[in-house]
Amino acid sequence: MATPETSAGFEWPDAALVEQLRTFSSATIHEAQGRLGALDSVIKPVDHRMSLCGPAFTFQCAPRDNLMLQTAIAYARPGDVIVVSAGAYEEAGSFGDVLAAACQAKGLGGLVTDTGVRETEDLRALGLPAFSRRVCIKGTVKETVGTMCEPVTIGDVLIRPGDVMRADADGVVVVRREDAAEVASASKEQVDAEADYVAAYRAGRTVADICGLARGSRRRGW
Repeated sequence: MATPETSAGFEWPDAALVEQLRTFSSATIHEAQGRLGALDSVIKPVDHRMSLCGPAFTFQCAPRDNLMLQTAIAYARPGDVIVVSAGAYEEAGSFGDVLAAACQAKGLGGLVTDTGVRETEDLRALGLPAFSRRVCIKGTVKETVGTMCEPVTIGDVLIRPGDVMRADADGVVVVRREDAAEVASASKEQVDAEADYVAAYRAGRTVADICGLARGSRRRGW
């Protein structure tokens, strides 16, 4: 089983780039990088105020088994985002208040999982950002060894250790580590362009005018 110390080629992203990406919403980043990297839309925070941005610390769990989750928490660095791939198994609460407290004690950046979490009232009170596919009270076992610090998939999205996870109330997006600078720049350009659109609307211009819809409408006879 690979660990951060033994994984060949595992690099964390530049901390300054992570902080730049943190200033943009998940939707902005998704659009700015060519509408790529969005995880399944059912993966949402247990509290809409939760937000995270940090390097992915990836691992694979067997369905309804959180042995590897506990192992990952032991190895992850402060600021890392624990990313759990468990086959989109929804009928298990693999993460709750006790493990959230363990994450907080280590200064971890949060959790993204394609399985379930539980004890959500306590998770909200603790404030550790937790994004999951489902809320489920059903317990898990601790039996199966899986991979850690190797690429995983959630839905149709590949996530590698060291890629940047950005999540907020709208959803979760992943940015490839080597693309972080380019995506941060593109996100800034998009935010600036959208601010110009808003200013133009408030100045009295119309959507049809700004987006060139009038010409298309005339061609269609509208």
